[in-house]
Amino acid sequence: CKTRPTDLVFIVDSSRSVRPSEFEQVKVFLTNVINGLNVGPNATRVGVVNYASRVKNEVSMKTHRTKIALVKAVSKIEPLSTGTMTGSAIQFALNVAFSEAEGARAKSPDVSKVAIIVTDGRPQDNVKDVAQRARDAGIEIFAIGVGRVDLTTLRQMASEPLDDHVDYVESYSVIEKLTKKFQEAFCAQMKEKLDRYYQCLHHSGEVSAGPFAQRRSRTVLLTFFMSTKVSDLCATGDHDCQQVCISTPGSYKCACKDGFTLNNDGRTCSAPCGNAAIDAVFVIDGSKSVRPENFELVKKWINQIIDKLEVSEKNAHVGLVQYSSTVKTEFPLGQYNNKKALKEAVKKMDYMERGTMTGLALHHTADNVFNIAQGARPGVQKVAIVFTDGRSQDYIGDAAKKAKNLGLEMYAVGVGNALESELKQIASEPIGDHYFYTADFKAMSEIAKKLQINKCNDSYQKRQGEDPCECDSLVKFQKKVEDALQALNKKYILYVAMHQEFHCLLENQK
Repeated sequence: CKTRPTDLVFIVDSSRSVRPSEFEQVKVFLTNVINGLNVGPNATRVGVVNYASRVKNEVSMKTHRTKIALVKAVSKIEPLSTGTMTGSAIQFALNVAFSEAEGARAKSPDVSKVAIIVTDGRPQDNVKDVAQRARDAGIEIFAIGVGRVDLTTLRQMASEPLDDHVDYVESYSVIEKLTKKFQEAFCAQMKEKLDRYYQCLHHSGEVSAGPFAQRRSRTVLLTFFMSTKVSDLCATGDHDCQQVCISTPGSYKCACKDGFTLNNDGRTCSAPCGNAAIDAVFVIDGSKSVRPENFELVKKWINQIIDKLEVSEKNAHVGLVQYSSTVKTEFPLGQYNNKKALKEAVKKMDYMERGTMTGLALHHTADNVFNIAQGARPGVQKVAIVFTDGRSQDYIGDAAKKAKNLGLEMYAVGVGNALESELKQIASEPIGDHYFYTADFKAMSEIAKKLQINKCNDSYQKRQGEDPCECDSLVKFQKKVEDALQALNKKYILYVAMHQEFHCLLENQK
């Protein structure tokens, strides 16, 4: 169905009581609800807030305007796996997620504001007062409880009538059953809007009574609502595609020109890098907390990333370092120049099984591994992928800073008891693109899919002397400004046409 314009935010509990497999089921639920919506800049805008002890704005309403982009973004969300600060999450949604700065629309009777909260436990903070503030701000709150959730808390959060806004399921495995309810709820909002407009015209005397007149009036109103929606967002410029916009009914999808690749945001495109040369080194935690069976999973994860590289003498070179209480270079850069030999060498790596000296490993990587004598190539992009499953037993700050100052692009991957603060210290900027965490070793394959180390690296190119103020850059900027002005002009023409059509419809009703 066609839903009325809605700003929708999912507020999702990913505390430690939510197992990774259960969190995946939550993401399936979100995806199914999104697929039933009329997503677009002038229809439904969607945001996702992820919370545990902290709150993370995973998807902003201003970032993803198509179903494809939204579903991709949802699939990448990882559980935070700490406490349950539901009140903080609602406050964050009220202050940030529903703000105009994050893509929400100004408060209007024509735009619904909806929050869907999914939680499985008792919150560790107060939710009653902050939920009331959110409802007073015009946000309609649906509360979904799973398993051993506190039902009183659900009722404190939800909007009235509670029977329509509180749901409970026994486990995450059946949460998908609620999909249809929410799709129907959004459809019902559009029907109510049409009914209100009809009643307004009827009471003002602008339409006559009788079943035929009612039927005709509703048809005219429905036609008006559909005609005032932008039917071709690509033609009017009301889209955020970087290169190619493809119109779909009431929405659009983005594509790229030949030779370019659509990025994960569903909007922008990447130029082909060809077989770019890169020196990549894995720095792997082999401490006793990892355990032998999980260490085998780590080796499979390394080989999964190697599969995505163009390993050859001229292109990607890979090195491997393992550390625990000491540090060992398993093999240096350039020793293996084909994937088969490289992957076999990874499989043969023996598990150290001692302490966790991450700082020592970072010093070794910066001082020795990326040395020309150890196979590193001058003028080639250099990347280190650091994996750990726990707190370092030594200080990592100086070593991490030194590695980045030397021009190494640092990725930090944490599992289980790894500290977020340490991962962020290791990771290069932008940190959100360079650090990854999962609670479960079995979910590491998902990180391998997301981790892109062989992409074009703008920051590296600029360090090699590219001038961002060159003539080509200024021409591109001028072209963007001209395109934006043309899009605004098209919107203005469309607005005038809709305004005239509206007056014609009212005249015909008299």
